[in-house]
Amino acid sequence: MKRADVWLISIVLIAALAFLAPRWFSDNDDKGGAGKNLVANVTVDGELFKTVKLTKEEQTIEVRTERGYNILKVHDYGIEMYDADCPDQVCLGFGFITLPKQTIVCLPHRVLVEITSASGEDDIDAYVQ
Repeated sequence: MKRADVWLISIVLIAALAFLAPRWFSDNDDKGGAGKNLVANVTVDGELFKTVKLTKEEQTIEVRTERGYNILKVHDYGIEMYDADCPDQVCLGFGFITLPKQTIVCLPHRVLVEITSASGEDDIDAYVQ
């Protein structure tokens, strides 16, 4: 390995650390957790089915419609689609969500799960002039 190769590798590593370091040291307010008071709104066919507070304790929510069933599991201040009888099973692939404005969607059953703040206030994303 030549001296120029070592310099190039060093510069790339320093640049990568410069981009990742702020994420490690920031106290990101967008993260969910114990003090955030987040809720998950579960809607079926556009109508609010249930609002669930995201807690550390495990809860199970069962959504049954004429189209089929979905089972949601709340734990560790987040929510996930645990089971569904839809043919494509895409809704199970959304995984465990914990942040505001993240969603889980089951199109065959018309079920939408969205995380919002418990106060009902939306944070401002951007200002446009």
